[in-house]
Amino acid sequence: MKKIEYVSMNLFQKLIYKFKAFFIGLFSGFVAFFISLPRKIVNFIRAIWRTLKGAFLTFKEGDFRTRLSFIIMGFSNFTRGQIIKGMLYLISEIIFVFYMVSSGCLKLVGLISLGTVTQHIEAKEGQIPQLVPGDNSMLILLFGVLSAVVVILFIGLYFMNLSSAIEAQRAKSRDGKLPNFREELKDYRDSKFHITLLTFPIIGVLALTLLPQLFMILISFTNYDNMHQPPGNLFHWIGLENFKTVLASGEAIGKTFWPVLGWTIIWAILSTLSNYVLGMLLAILINKKGIKFKKIFRTIFILTIAIPNFVSLLVMRNMLDVNGPINGFLMHSGFIKDALPFLTDATWARATVLIVNLWIGIPYTMLITTGILMNIPEDLYEAAKIDGASPIAMYMKITLPYVLFVTAPYLITQFIGNFNNFNVIFLLTGGGPNPLTYYQAGKTDLLVTWLFKLTTNTNDISFASTIGVIVYALSIIFALTAYRNTAAYKNEEAFQ
Repeated sequence: MKKIEYVSMNLFQKLIYKFKAFFIGLFSGFVAFFISLPRKIVNFIRAIWRTLKGAFLTFKEGDFRTRLSFIIMGFSNFTRGQIIKGMLYLISEIIFVFYMVSSGCLKLVGLISLGTVTQHIEAKEGQIPQLVPGDNSMLILLFGVLSAVVVILFIGLYFMNLSSAIEAQRAKSRDGKLPNFREELKDYRDSKFHITLLTFPIIGVLALTLLPQLFMILISFTNYDNMHQPPGNLFHWIGLENFKTVLASGEAIGKTFWPVLGWTIIWAILSTLSNYVLGMLLAILINKKGIKFKKIFRTIFILTIAIPNFVSLLVMRNMLDVNGPINGFLMHSGFIKDALPFLTDATWARATVLIVNLWIGIPYTMLITTGILMNIPEDLYEAAKIDGASPIAMYMKITLPYVLFVTAPYLITQFIGNFNNFNVIFLLTGGGPNPLTYYQAGKTDLLVTWLFKLTTNTNDISFASTIGVIVYALSIIFALTAYRNTAAYKNEEAFQ
């Protein structure tokens, strides 16, 4: 579209055009992401090849001490004077070998079958029947994943050992002196301080985020459901059958997934936009010149944040009940004859959760945009007034682009947060009302609340994990695609 055609549009047509362009760009981003996957895989393989090639060159160029480091980790460092560093590598190798020999290899082998012996009662003649403990597929999978991660981490440490070995050799042949352990620690407090700061957060992310997610992903490829509960009944690998059942089958769970996904997307879009737009308008109104008691108004809205969300939602749930105070007041005042089905009718329930969510979300947006509005140069507004711009035009041309530029990452975060908004739905409606055509889901259930029900109500762990993997993939793809298409990413210097 040419610029003159866009300028000639009215406000409504411009909004439609921008929304259309956004979703077209989002779809293009999804397509581009999947198209780029083969290239990313090739780049990953190339990185592995470069690492192996570097190890081969290390062996080729290395002397006896360096080559022996391929077998005895830290040997090159230890024999060249870096005693502590070499000992750390050697101790790590000893611990790893001991772990793998004692239990690690068996745990990795257990990943193949996920157990073979079920828990059973064994009765022998003349003896009391005894319960014979069997394998536990869940524990086998968990400890197998941990062992696999330990192996991967050790491989990384092994190649670090090789790199350190050849560096020690080169430094020794170059100037005959190597930095001792204290000098290297000093580097990690100075030039490499970023590594020191990031080490513990990365360990935390690995232990508390990546490992549980990896475990959940692997569960989705098993038949871990209410019929396969270890140790009484083991579960096994079934490949992509769960994804086929959820996405492309005619079973009840497959017929439930797509309506729930559709409502999840609609909920995420409407709740994000409503909170964002209304929160911004509220901030503009409070910051408008001539408005008195601004601090008092801000404090009043901040009080909704001070009260825990679950308290507000439970209070709202009781107030909106069929026999709650709101229906009681309306009927007693003569406005209605029958109680309004705020939480019992599908359409009413969906509208209710969207409106109640405003109470929770608007104050956050108001606080964020308030700080941004205070930093917009007044010269822009004064120049616009001189040119005869209306308040709406100034909002569309100055305020909205400026605020949107700064808050685009926050807006994406809010969308992902609403896509996985467990509290509002679960505490307010419990996912209801529940139709007979849905499998363990209600009309207001999101994917995240639905998988919770599958886990706790029917023990369909594998289906819940499958849905979790889908949610995880959609969230990652949307967040990366949307952010890469924002002005904040493409031109971060624009408003500086």
